[in-house]
Amino acid sequence: MYRVTRCRAERWAIAALVLIVCACRALPLLAEEQITIGLLPEMNVFAQIKRYQPLADFLGRELGVKVELTMLSRYGNIIQRLRENRVNAAFLGSFTGALAISQLGIEPLARPVNLDGTSTYFGHIFVRKDSDIKTAQDMRGKTMAFVERATTAGYVFPLAWLNENGIGNHRKFFREYFFAGSHDATIDAVLKRQADIGCAKNTIFDYYMTRNPGAR
Repeated sequence: MYRVTRCRAERWAIAALVLIVCACRALPLLAEEQITIGLLPEMNVFAQIKRYQPLADFLGRELGVKVELTMLSRYGNIIQRLRENRVNAAFLGSFTGALAISQLGIEPLARPVNLDGTSTYFGHIFVRKDSDIKTAQDMRGKTMAFVERATTAGYVFPLAWLNENGIGNHRKFFREYFFAGSHDATIDAVLKRQADIGCAKNTIFDYYMTRNPGAR
C-alpha cells in the first residue's frame, strides 16, 4: 500500500544500541531469587515481550533463577528504575546507555549481533510512497512523528540530519510534530496519515515491513 524511505540518516551508523547492563548498586545476580530486566518501548509491547522471552528463558535456566521482563512506558524511565534498583538489568539504547554509564556507572555486558553479522544500526526518515516530499525543504509545514526525546535514531539522528540540510529550528519548520512513543508507532502514524513524515531505527523498520508486507 505505502512505503518508503526517501531520506535516510545512514551516515550515523553506530555501535549497537542495545546493551544489557547491571545497576552498580544491585545485588549479585546469583543471590537474587528473581532478576528483573527492563525493556525500552521500541515497538508494540506484546511483540517486544515475545521477541525477548526466549532470551529471558535461557538466562533463567543458566542462572537458576526466575527472569522477568518488564516493559517501560517511556525511554527516560529506565535511569530512575536502575537508580532505585527496581530493575537488576536492562536493554538500553545508545542514548539511555550513555546516560546510565555517566550517571550511574553501570557496566555494559553485551551487545546484539544481527543475522547479517553487523552490530550497528542507523536511522530512517520516511514518508508514504504517494507523498510529494522529495527533499528536506519539502518537509516545511508538514507534520513530523518522532519516537521519543531519549532516542538516537528516533530523535537525535533526525535533528542532526535536518540541521545538516539547513533546518536548525524544527519547532518552526514543521506545522506540527509529536512523539509517538515507539519506533513502530511512528510507522503506523505515517501509514494512517496522522503524520506526513516519520523516523525510526532501521532494524525496527525492517522488522515491521517484513511482518506487514502490505505496507510496502
